[in-house]
Amino acid sequence: MARPDIAEVRKLSDGDITTQIDDTRRELFTLRFEQATRRLENPHRFKAARIKLAQLLTVQTERKRSAAS
Repeated sequence: MARPDIAEVRKLSDGDITTQIDDTRRELFTLRFEQATRRLENPHRFKAARIKLAQLLTVQTERKRSAAS
């Protein structure tokens, strides 16, 4: 599975980024729940979701800092 491109994340609006952050956090919660109940079939989805969340949070922080300056 290829890593998401951060350039695509930077093209999103602030509202879309916030929505995707919430969705990704919900996905991580679901993955942890599936792992705890031993129903998780693709453990590599953890890494992809964490990378996506990190990219979204990075872009959100960059925008907040540039708006503050």
